Amino acid sequence: MRFDGASVLVTGGSRGIGKAIALRFADLGAARVAIGYLRNDSAAEAAAEELRAAGAEPVLVRGNVSSERVAREVVELGPLDALVHNAATGVIRPALEVEEKHWEWTLGANARALLTLARAAVPQMRAGSSIVGISSLGAQRVLENYVLVGTSKAALESLVRYLAVELAPRGIRVNAVSAGVVETEALEHFPNKEHMLREGHERTPAGRLVEPRDVADAVTWLCSPGAEMVRGHTLIVDGGYSLLA
Repeated sequence: MRFDGASVLVTGGSRGIGKAIALRFADLGAARVAIGYLRNDSAAEAAAEELRAAGAEPVLVRGNVSSERVAREVVELGPLDALVHNAATGVIRPALEVEEKHWEWTLGANARALLTLARAAVPQMRAGSSIVGISSLGAQRVLENYVLVGTSKAALESLVRYLAVELAPRGIRVNAVSAGVVETEALEHFPNKEHMLREGHERTPAGRLVEPRDVADAVTWLCSPGAEMVRGHTLIVDGGYSLLA
């Protein structure tokens, strides 16, 4: 499985899972890897240095991933061989405590952004290219204080199915990867972080938590020719965690 000479965009690619995905593409031969990020310039520059060291040309795309300005920058990237929407945000609180602005922000960044990015990128994407959205178990299961993010991820998975059918005549595949609990900086926003980590360790049949590299491996496989007949699918990468009642 190689991506020699490929051009890739990974949103939320400066840290955590996104950076692991970006670096995996670089390790597999991608010539140019664009990473989207919101505002942490130092993290983005550090990720860019790692991409250079891996042999890829880094491109930094700064700003709100659901904005028209970022969409215009995506158009300027030219033909993409892989578009990975990993960027995610959201307010972690009970349903009755969320506000309208929280809904708009979370749904915009986590779900609508994928459609915005697809509209910008697809006209230049060649047959054989792939789009992958990163989801989470909260799209299908109820997690504490996760109503906004979970709902947005459910919308993302639905959008993936619709895009998979609409873009199939162009030869573009669309899928999603749903990860279990991954110990990254994102967990700092959860008040029950320690419980999540402890339960993840204790209940996962595979015997360990999911790591960013596990998600990166799944994403790159979905973007490879070996996944040609996988369309509109959400691939669960959780070590078997969600199998248990």
